[in-house]
Amino acid sequence: MSQNDLLFLVVTLSLATSLVVMVVRFFASRRRGGGDTSDGRAGWWEGPWDDDDRRR
Repeated sequence: MSQNDLLFLVVTLSLATSLVVMVVRFFASRRRGGGDTSDGRAGWWEGPWDDDDRRR
């Protein structure tokens, strides 16, 4: 294995890891409601039937 092959493997692994981390953080932030856009209600994955339990 030459230095070029090793460099290619390291760069590819680094890019793949960065991509996975960005995708995981994106979906985690979507589940939390996006931070400042959250208005205290349930998350986007929960249906309108959960709104019946909220205090008005």
